[in-house]
Amino acid sequence: MATTPDGRTVPPPRGDERTMLESWLDLHRATLVLKCEGLDDAQARTASVEPSRMTLLGLVQHLAEVERTWFQRVFAAREVPRVHPESGADGFAPVPGLTLERALADWRAEVERGRALTADAGLDDLGVLSTENAQVVGGEEVSLRWILVHLIEEYARHNGHADLLRERVDGRVGA
Repeated sequence: MATTPDGRTVPPPRGDERTMLESWLDLHRATLVLKCEGLDDAQARTASVEPSRMTLLGLVQHLAEVERTWFQRVFAAREVPRVHPESGADGFAPVPGLTLERALADWRAEVERGRALTADAGLDDLGVLSTENAQVVGGEEVSLRWILVHLIEEYARHNGHADLLRERVDGRVGA
């Protein structure tokens, strides 16, 4: 497998649909980790792109909640609590006392749960949306394929935010 200069695994240039979707999602997950690498807790809590109050810690918290929502709540129909209930409705508000290391560990646990829940599933297997999300999407069910594509989009958008936040925090650019 090819890797980028910073060590992230490059999705294969050819492969089946499942491999492509999971590989691209994993690249985006690795990019989030890269954007947090080497930061102390104060830097991770810095809202550096005014007027936004978004932080890298908040992004990690939010994406842990995204992973939990789409794989546990929607796909596996589990009733599970929020990852960090104190982080606000969208998960972005930095939780008092939460370290970046702990937030990343919580996020990694959600990623692994999602992988386990979908390992034996087909891309056409369905998850059930909440009433609120069904109104937005236009239907009550979404396929695993839809969920994977949505998560790629979600991470890509937030990794763009992470690029700007990180550059403002300490000048680090790239990836």
